[in-house]
Amino acid sequence: VDESELLTVPDGWKEPAFTREDNPKGLLEESSFATLFPKYREAYLKECWPLVQKALGEHYVNATLDLIEGSMTVTTTKKTFDPYAIIRARDLIKLLARSVPFEQVFRILQDDVACDIIKIGSLVRKRDTFIKRRGRLLGPKGSTLKALELLTNCYIMVQGNTVSALGPFSGLKEVRKVVLDTMKNIHPIYNIKTLMIKRELSKDPELRSQSWERFLPKFKRKNLKKRKEPKKKNTKKEYTPFPPPQPESQIDKELASGEYFLKERQKKRKRVEEIKAKQADAIKKRQEERNKAFIPPKEKPVVKTKK
Repeated sequence: VDESELLTVPDGWKEPAFTREDNPKGLLEESSFATLFPKYREAYLKECWPLVQKALGEHYVNATLDLIEGSMTVTTTKKTFDPYAIIRARDLIKLLARSVPFEQVFRILQDDVACDIIKIGSLVRKRDTFIKRRGRLLGPKGSTLKALELLTNCYIMVQGNTVSALGPFSGLKEVRKVVLDTMKNIHPIYNIKTLMIKRELSKDPELRSQSWERFLPKFKRKNLKKRKEPKKKNTKKEYTPFPPPQPESQIDKELASGEYFLKERQKKRKRVEEIKAKQADAIKKRQEERNKAFIPPKEKPVVKTKK
């Protein structure tokens, strides 16, 4: 028998349901779980609580709602035969507290449905960045979230600092990966594109035993351009305990050059000479620039062709 056939699950195969015949004597110990819910959920829970009790009553699990304390409690009874029913009931009240509607929550009691509550509040430091990335997960008018729900067959609820997901195990794994990547600043559209390709590849039975690496897109993270270096670099001078030397004043400079002892008329004449010298240099440079246009270019020597 081929090993790949042993590893694959046949199409349409389903695990048999757990019935009373599997555990006719019931459970020995009583188990219970409780969870708190926010004040704004009180009105909705009061309205849908009879439906919750009815759904859990089919699995012989008691449910109590304490509005004074603001908590929900689920407990097993003597008639409870399924030991995992209390875990499903615990997940049910957790999801109800996280603003998931009852129309979706009651699906958790099925065998092939599980839930995952992903905490995203502590993954990003800045609050503004967190809100931006959480909004990126939702997409414009919730389109990104809807696409993710269709590809993973899961119901996803983004509420506050958590993301609640409800669906098959394989879908929950993909949802967790996408949510965590989005919080790490990887856009969800990249993961959605990969999921779409995987969905198409899974339809082909020949590719079941092959690697899908060659089909999946490879997204490289682009490094941002390096910051431009400033023109003037401030270099730190060596520390010395002595103060810097006193800068020379204008009088000190004049004394050193001997200009201080000149008469006012001589000083004036010297200044005029300096100005005239500067003007002469500027005129000379300007004249050179003008004369450049009249200088003929160098001609290439003529090469005589041999007959």
